[in-house]
Amino acid sequence: MSILPEELVNLLKDHDSVKILSTTDENGVPHAVAKGSLTTLDGITIAFNEGLDTNISNKNLVRSIWFDKSVAINVTKGGVSYQIKGKPYKCLITGPVYKEFLLKARERRGPDADIAAVWIVKPDEVRNETPAIRRKEEEEKRPFFNRHLDRASIKKTVHT
Repeated sequence: MSILPEELVNLLKDHDSVKILSTTDENGVPHAVAKGSLTTLDGITIAFNEGLDTNISNKNLVRSIWFDKSVAINVTKGGVSYQIKGKPYKCLITGPVYKEFLLKARERRGPDADIAAVWIVKPDEVRNETPAIRRKEEEEKRPFFNRHLDRASIKKTVHT
């Protein structure tokens, strides 16, 4: 059974979704990059390729796997957004999954495209960050928070 919600699985497999990977360096400095290759292969784990061994994100991913550090992923399309926190646990440099990602990279960028590795991340936490859902959750938990004191007195005005 999938631990990823069906809506998120669909977003991960949608080429038009925006997918961002955030890692941190040895000093905790964040680094965020778009990852068009980011997907799920099985509805449980997240997979994506890194283009170069020397990419900042690749270096940070190596550090994350060595020192058991987490990464964050955001997937969004339209008004729907999910955040995934998890830990990298595999770095593939050969095999059928690597070949699949390499062939997809060559479809997108031409026959000479190459990739350094395919990373697999196990999600620890999945959070629906869709604004309407987040607001509803917060209003149920804290009905008097997140409200401006003069909210009722502010009316939409049309400027001419």
